[in-house]
Amino acid sequence: MAAPPAALVAKVKKHFIGIPAPLGYVAGVGRGATGFTTRSDIGPARDANDVSDDRHAPPTKKKKKDEEEDDDEDLNDSNYDEFSGYGGSLFSKDPYDKDDEEADMIYEEIDKRMDEKRKEYREKRLKEELEKYRQERPKIQQQFSDLKRGLTMVSEDEWRNIPEVGDARNRKQRNPRAEKFTPLPDTVLSRSLGGESTSSIDSASGLMSQYPHGTVTPGMLTPSGDLDLRKMGQARNTLMNVKLNQVSDSVEGQTVVDPKGYLTDLHSMIPTYGGDINDIKKARLLLKSVRETNPNHPPAWIASARLEEVTGKIQAARNVIMKGCEDNPKSEDLWLEAARLQPPETAKAVIAQAVRHIPTSVRIWIKAADLESETKGKRKVYRKALEHIPNSVRLWKAAIELEDPEDARILLSRAVECCPTSVDLWLALARLETYENARKVLNKARENIPTDRQIWTTAAKLEEANGNINMVEKIIDRAISSLSANGVEINREQWIKEAIEAEKCGSVKTCQALIKAIIGYGIEDEDRKHTWMEDADSCASQLAYECARAIFSHSLAAFPSKKSIWLRAAYFEKNHGTRDSLETLLQKAVAHCPKSEVLWLMGAKSKWLAGDVPAARGILSLAFQANPNSEEIWLAAVKLESENSEFDRARRLLSKARASAPTPRVMMKSAKLEWCLNNLDTALQILEEALVKFPDYAKLWLMKGQIEEQQGDVDRAHETFNSALKKCPSSIPLWIWLARLDERRKMLTKARSVLEKGRLKNPHNPELWLEAIRIEFRAGMRDIANTMMAKALQECPNAGILWSEAIFLEARPQRKTKSVDALKKCEHDVNVLLAVSKLFWSERKLQKCREWFNRTVKIDPDFGDAWAYFYRFEVLHGTEEVQEDIKKRCIAAEPHHGEAWCIVSKNINNWRLTTENVLMLVAKDLPIPI
Repeated sequence: MAAPPAALVAKVKKHFIGIPAPLGYVAGVGRGATGFTTRSDIGPARDANDVSDDRHAPPTKKKKKDEEEDDDEDLNDSNYDEFSGYGGSLFSKDPYDKDDEEADMIYEEIDKRMDEKRKEYREKRLKEELEKYRQERPKIQQQFSDLKRGLTMVSEDEWRNIPEVGDARNRKQRNPRAEKFTPLPDTVLSRSLGGESTSSIDSASGLMSQYPHGTVTPGMLTPSGDLDLRKMGQARNTLMNVKLNQVSDSVEGQTVVDPKGYLTDLHSMIPTYGGDINDIKKARLLLKSVRETNPNHPPAWIASARLEEVTGKIQAARNVIMKGCEDNPKSEDLWLEAARLQPPETAKAVIAQAVRHIPTSVRIWIKAADLESETKGKRKVYRKALEHIPNSVRLWKAAIELEDPEDARILLSRAVECCPTSVDLWLALARLETYENARKVLNKARENIPTDRQIWTTAAKLEEANGNINMVEKIIDRAISSLSANGVEINREQWIKEAIEAEKCGSVKTCQALIKAIIGYGIEDEDRKHTWMEDADSCASQLAYECARAIFSHSLAAFPSKKSIWLRAAYFEKNHGTRDSLETLLQKAVAHCPKSEVLWLMGAKSKWLAGDVPAARGILSLAFQANPNSEEIWLAAVKLESENSEFDRARRLLSKARASAPTPRVMMKSAKLEWCLNNLDTALQILEEALVKFPDYAKLWLMKGQIEEQQGDVDRAHETFNSALKKCPSSIPLWIWLARLDERRKMLTKARSVLEKGRLKNPHNPELWLEAIRIEFRAGMRDIANTMMAKALQECPNAGILWSEAIFLEARPQRKTKSVDALKKCEHDVNVLLAVSKLFWSERKLQKCREWFNRTVKIDPDFGDAWAYFYRFEVLHGTEEVQEDIKKRCIAAEPHHGEAWCIVSKNINNWRLTTENVLMLVAKDLPIPI
């Protein structure tokens, strides 16, 4: 049945065509479709601006109730902020009239205007951020942009021959000439092996692929057009044997491939430059542009060659630099760079060309000499160079360094003729000549160069070396007058430096003459003493002791009655001189400053340490005559006699001193001598007499209480300390001794109250806090001790002894943090530095511990505990040489302070021990930090 004509079919129009979709309509939802996103429009399938269906639904009672609750919530206290007011809209229920519309328009215009003002800045900032982001994370298309530009040069054949990876569908259409091989089936081989006589395949059988034009694949057939299967099988068997042999070698462990050499070859293929290849290409283009624009600019050629060298293309670098040398044959920088880039043999040829183009270049001649491996060749090059450039000092020096002394002298005689203004050449010639000839040479040098001081100083050294001491000062004086006449500025610092150099060369008289001539030059009279002392310290710090001694000598001649200069000179001789030089200086010092007790005592001590006790007594007797009733001299005489076991003489001296100069120290030393000799009753009698005259001298009370405790009369000692604190409430040792006495009497509460009372009388005192903390710690109250430590650090935040104790009160993990806090508060406190050193010791960081110990004893050499811990550390972890060095340094420093040190040194039984003995005893009993 035929279909009805199209015109007779009634067209039924769909009712929804031409009608807009209802609100909230999403196509396909009824069939279970869900929204999706595409690259063109990222976001949900439903438009974000669509209004939900709930808006057109009739409002229910529940919704109305929710809206009313929302309105109430807008005015709730939880929705109110002091700065921005209520959150949300407060007038959402009010009508929107024309005034509101006008206000909104005005605000909108203001916002637009403000936005336009910031638009330029915002766009600029956005552009910069985008560029920065693209530089850090470029797109793939940007990374391959240079390759894309290079595609314009690809021909059609090259384009068609680009290999495809894994897609061979249209290869024949792209490249119709491509060969297509079909593998030979095994059936053919089996037939040939099975005895069939067929030994070739007809090309028309289809087993071999053909060209489109019908010709057989070339290279695969015999000249007659047939394939020889026997040869093919033999070749395949041979190939299989080779592979099997390789595999068998690998199995047996034989080295078929050298892995090290293979890796070395791979390493040589890795480019040495690790930068961005785009940067290299840009730099190469820029440098090429510079070379083409200005080919006579040598730095452009050098930069291009170095770029190629950096990227590993050494041959390209050589080609570039040689091209530059052709364009700029007069540039020595280019020739030198070319010689550097070339191998040694080729470099010689390059330098030879350079010499022909620039025969007057010193650098090129020196490079040519450096390329020679033998000394003979170097000499030949330098002599040839001097023919072209006879006035080059650098070439003369380089040539002379290669010669023997005699040949060097001959060359120097010619060199000073060619370069008469070179001081170094004249001085070198003078050193090689005899004494008479050297004087003539230096005279000629002064004539040619009248403005150089080195020639004069060399002449002075020459005279001193040959015994003409009298001529040294004359030459230096003439030098200053001659140089001043020739307009040369006399610089003190330079001349003092010249004196230091002369001393280092062994010319002592020359250095002394230089100091004497220049020391007072250009200094005001009122600044002389201060300036000279600074100069002496500077010379001593540079180990120029003769220069410092000369400065002191001149200063003492100018200021003979200045006790401070004599003292500094004496300490200098004590540290850097000999005993004879010190005693000679002190004899002069006491003659000019007889009222200076320190100088007398230093002289007596020097004699005593040398073992000359009578001479020491003589010096002290002279000191008595110059300083009658001097406490220091009395006590020094007493110490001299007591140290030499002359106790009766010491008693008589002290008795005379008490009669003529009854000072508290004299009374105390008298009592201490009797205490040391175990005459306790006599010592107490002397102390009671002393306390009647000097009741406010705390050390007398302290000694009395200690002697009474030693006798076993603890109650009497307790009364003594209580009486002492009424007279001397500011004496911290008295408070501490009384508290310790109560602690030994098992009266811990009393000891606490004593220390608390002491802190009230002496606020902000770290020693009292430390003793209170230790009492709690010894009593086992560790928590109370930590609490007291916190209070103590609040009251005394810069007390090093508290911080050092606090470090080891902490647990091991927190000690390092505590030490950092301590160093921030007390950076240069010896107690903190010692605690940090012990902390490193406990952590077994030996090298750091040694460094911190050195720092501690350097900051305060008088701190005996640091020396003792340092010696103990080296005994356990160091060598004997280091131990002896520390012992010598400690004896030289003569420390007197330190808690552990004073416990041993002030023990009455150890009163005759030397510093070395005290060091050994203290170090022996020190605990190892853990």
